[in-house]
Amino acid sequence: MTIGQLARAAGVPISTVRFYERRQLVLPSTRTSGNYRLYDAADVDRVRFIQRAQALGFTLGDVAALLRFSSGQVVRRAQLNQVAAVKLADIDARIDDLKRVRRGLVTLLARPCIDPDAPCPVIGALATQPHASRGTSSARRRATRALRPRP
Repeated sequence: MTIGQLARAAGVPISTVRFYERRQLVLPSTRTSGNYRLYDAADVDRVRFIQRAQALGFTLGDVAALLRFSSGQVVRRAQLNQVAAVKLADIDARIDDLKRVRRGLVTLLARPCIDPDAPCPVIGALATQPHASRGTSSARRRATRALRPRP
């Protein structure tokens, strides 16, 4: 099937297929004599898999690891579980950050803007220097290192 047929069957724009191709997530099985890309029916499922994984929050790097660990005859369950566990830890860290932000907003909203001469607590809080997000970047770096294939 052509790139257009693949894109239509998977429900994505052609540019998405080309992007996945540049990232080497989807590769044409062959080319015509006119150098047109040709894909297999399995590539439709692959594109849909990539789309579902992204919708769940997996990065394209994560998707590449998932595809690499699940390709061929042997599914490397330990590596697949590790990728999923890293994603779960990332989600938990983001949930913790969102809870912290929620608590802060609840506190700010409990102090309404009453005094016209004083700065509104919400505006005052937003105008102050932001704090760096805690934990997610170092956890992400550790997780990325753990996902690298070992020789």
